[in-house]
Amino acid sequence: MSVSWTGPSSRARSSNCWPNERWDPRMRVRLSASAFALLISVAATAAAQSGRFDYPQWRGPHRDGGASGFVEPSAWPAALTRQWTAAVGQGYATPLVIGDRVFVFTRRNDDEMLTALDAETGSVLWQSTYAAPYDMFEATAVHGPGPRATPLFVDGKLFTLGISGIVSAFDADNGRLLWQMPRPAEQPFYGTASSPAADGNLIFVHTGNYDGLTAFDRDNGAVAWRTAGTFTYSSPLIVELDGVRQVVSVSQDHVVGLSAHDGVVLWAYPFASPYMRAITPIEHAGRIIVSAQNMGVRALRPRRERSGWTVETAWRNDDVSTAMTNPVVVADTLFGLSERRRGQFFALDADTGMTVWLGPPRQAENTAIVKAEQLLFLLNDDAELIVARASRAGFEPIARYTVADSPTWAQPAISGNRFFVKDVDTLTLWTMSPAP
Repeated sequence: MSVSWTGPSSRARSSNCWPNERWDPRMRVRLSASAFALLISVAATAAAQSGRFDYPQWRGPHRDGGASGFVEPSAWPAALTRQWTAAVGQGYATPLVIGDRVFVFTRRNDDEMLTALDAETGSVLWQSTYAAPYDMFEATAVHGPGPRATPLFVDGKLFTLGISGIVSAFDADNGRLLWQMPRPAEQPFYGTASSPAADGNLIFVHTGNYDGLTAFDRDNGAVAWRTAGTFTYSSPLIVELDGVRQVVSVSQDHVVGLSAHDGVVLWAYPFASPYMRAITPIEHAGRIIVSAQNMGVRALRPRRERSGWTVETAWRNDDVSTAMTNPVVVADTLFGLSERRRGQFFALDADTGMTVWLGPPRQAENTAIVKAEQLLFLLNDDAELIVARASRAGFEPIARYTVADSPTWAQPAISGNRFFVKDVDTLTLWTMSPAP
């Protein structure tokens, strides 16, 4: 398979620390309370806009729907500020933000393409492409030819899963292909959508169809282990339960916990359904929260016993159910969008599963939810970004913004007070100042 890339060989750097500064002891100033507060505000503004908050994988830094570094403004603006828009190609993989760069995985004609852009200006730094023809089935044509799986950034490398199951590793500095696994012999019927995860030196990928989960050595692509079973569009989660590192993933019939080291099945929870499974599991207080279309929401409690692993239902809520919108946990509350009543925001007690509140119906077909402290950013597929309080009192929207000219199926990447939004074929940077 031929691969091409263009662009300079410059280093992708993550500026995760303040620049070195010299302190002159002769410069001593007495600060009033108001002056000190002003300095704190200025520092917060600089931090929020400096791009030191990476967004390196599906669902953010901790794979839980969270973003770092956002500073709430003293007054919410009437509109966000558009800094740039770049034509990047089709697909709805989440863009990644690493230091002063943003990476986006897309398609152009019969090629899949990984692009690095300058996060401040939107200028293209490099592009790497490879041939990836894909025949869409009629049932999937409405969502386009992908790709749908979000890339993964680990230690200077980028890992991608194409819609037909091609697994690739690239040098994030310059886009050079490091290794690549070809597509499976049988094309996945609906294409792939499960985003890669990492633990140690392994990358975990579900390549679609009847293949199980595969662990690749991230340095050379060698297969470390592979499981049997039919996995789904849900992305794997890496957790440590009772002292054991494991990969939690959703198969066609079960939620499973696999040893991250060798892929041995530690526990399996029956979760069979004829409906779609696309929700990434969430870990909360040692429990695994899962949901799927028409399956309600459940919390599982895996335990390591003397005789082996057991798993039981900690709680179950059938008031709501999630098809494609991944929920988030803020403190002890689970916030999400139920597919029922044509899109209804909800809050559940994450410890007990009890319904805290149900919002009004007909809100959205699909919403991408990102949490930042006590705020929820809800990007509907019609390009409306809703900002709401993560409140147990009810659905509390506080601002609404239009952030694209076409449907927004991709989750946004939020880095500080920067919003990277991917629509059908463009990527846009929107900003919001945290200071008045």
